[in-house]
Amino acid sequence: TGSIGLPLPGIDIAIKDDAGNSLPQGESGEICIRGPNVMTGYYNQPEENAKAFTPDGFMRTGDIGIMDAQGYTRIIDRKKDMILVSGFNVFPNELEQVISLCPGVTVLERGWLSANNVVCIGPEGAAVVDTGYCTHSEQTLALVQGLLGAQPLQRIFNTHLHSDHCGGNAALQAAWPGATTHIPPGQMALVEQWDASALSYTPTGQDCPRFRADAPLQPGTTVPLAGLAWEVHAAPGHDPHSVVLFEPASATLISADALWENGFGVVFPEIEGTAAFDEVAATLDVIERLAPRTVIPGHGPVFTDAPRALATARKRLEGFVRSPSKHALYAAKVLLKYKLLELQHTTVPALQQWADGTPYFGLLHQAHFADQPKAQWLHSLVADLERSGAAVRQGEALHNA
Repeated sequence: TGSIGLPLPGIDIAIKDDAGNSLPQGESGEICIRGPNVMTGYYNQPEENAKAFTPDGFMRTGDIGIMDAQGYTRIIDRKKDMILVSGFNVFPNELEQVISLCPGVTVLERGWLSANNVVCIGPEGAAVVDTGYCTHSEQTLALVQGLLGAQPLQRIFNTHLHSDHCGGNAALQAAWPGATTHIPPGQMALVEQWDASALSYTPTGQDCPRFRADAPLQPGTTVPLAGLAWEVHAAPGHDPHSVVLFEPASATLISADALWENGFGVVFPEIEGTAAFDEVAATLDVIERLAPRTVIPGHGPVFTDAPRALATARKRLEGFVRSPSKHALYAAKVLLKYKLLELQHTTVPALQQWADGTPYFGLLHQAHFADQPKAQWLHSLVADLERSGAAVRQGEALHNA
């Protein structure tokens, strides 16, 4: 499924790297084609021809793909849509769109590996809310630099400290040593000690470079962003320390993972056996009372129909409350898909080894799926990702899709 099929007779397809070398089956690269119905070049434009064709005469399509052992090719990305930002290549799967909201507020929609970044510029200086995952830190730095120009970054805010929201902190602190970093108060000591287990990085099998925390982002206070006073509200559930930021004049909410357009983030305390569905419900009630007109979620696009999103989230929550195993299955798939987003390509045995060393996987299996052998359970999760189009498997090779 998802294949563009086999080439027509007389047409050659090859997967090549940037130097024009053919890549082995199962490796991703640029889809290149050659044949009698393919153009042979631009008239009198040798420089353009050198860019568009490989030395052996294949035309570069600009599509990134994978070819299997039977010769079927799947498109997984678009190379020519790459965005060059301050010398860094940013692909569409790393940056969905750049949205300017109220004056001084720009949202960098980053997809799902990295949380969205909110860049704010005002009389109090420049700030960014949430910084993405560590493997995207160079792109995050380039994007923020591109928006700020010569202006320094003065403050970094984190709605919570999951790796996809603070993984770029260290890179931004290195680029702007004078920037202060503000995090939820309950995690100040954990960051100072750098307790990777209590901060969730070890249990999730994810990475986050060590960073410095300078001040608490205290619920019940306000912070100046883009010349406006943003209220800080506690938003436990997804994470017990999470906060959301709300600007009353424009009714704009930075909701982090407390509310997305079609749901909310995994309720991580539940994985550890701590009841937290009630906290999710209470946070949704807080958001309803704030009555936002514009919502900037942690992942996904900015949206304006908060009542519909709240209704969707509550319906989803009701299902989890009725059947906690549904939430456990959702959490397991999210952890697996997130790792696949990070790696892009791996093997099922390597993924099994990662899962065996990831504490949250063990807790989920033990609490909800112990009737299945752990390896069998993992294979069923991979099969679910395949069926949903979230992964492509070729033998033991597994590719993000």
